[in-house]
Parts: sequence; C-alpha cells; structure tokens
Amino acid sequence: MRKLLTISLSLLALVAMAGVASAADGARYMDGGAIGSAYLAAAIGMAIAAAGCGIGQGMGLKAACEGTARNPEAGGKLMVTLILGLAFIESLAIYALVVNMILLFINPLSGALAG
Repeated sequence: MRKLLTISLSLLALVAMAGVASAADGARYMDGGAIGSAYLAAAIGMAIAAAGCGIGQGMGLKAACEGTARNPEAGGKLMVTLILGLAFIESLAIYALVVNMILLFINPLSGALAG
C-alpha cells in the first residue's frame, strides 16, 4: 500500500510540474516566471530520477552481495550481471538529465516573449 501511495504522489507531482514547465501564455510570463518554473520543474524532476536510480542501484548491489555471500563460486557471474544492471539503471538517470536539459535550454516561450 505504501508503494502505491508513493508512486501516486510522485506521478501527481510530475504531472503538476509538467504543466508549469510547458506553459504557453507569453503575456502572463513577461517577468520570467515561466522560465523560473521550468528551472524548478527540471530540478525536481532530476531529483526524483536520481533518487529512484539510487534506490534501484542500492537494491541491486544488496542482492548481489547477498548472492555472493550465499554462493561464493557464483561471484563472477553475479558481478557481470550486476554491472550490466547498474549500467541500465544509470542510463535512466542520463535520459532524465537529457529531458531536463531540453526543458532548460530549448525555451518554448522565446517567440512569445520576443513578439
């Protein structure tokens, strides 16, 4: 139940920030409020992604250590699988970073603010 609540609240926060980050009303944001909101949304999004990837990596490392402790002969196979899994998990954090960089550097409001 706790996991479902955490996922629901995280999804709600992401949906709420997405609307703020991609707001298109240029006249309302002449003071730079939308740009500041995009920075805030990118920071919160990257924090959530980094936290999720950190938790996933920690759980994977814990399982690999437990498996090696139970069966030391399988340590080599577990190490290869662990490194591959950690690379996949870290790629998710890199994807989140790329999306956040797009939010920060491609300003959808530049046309609305100029004209």
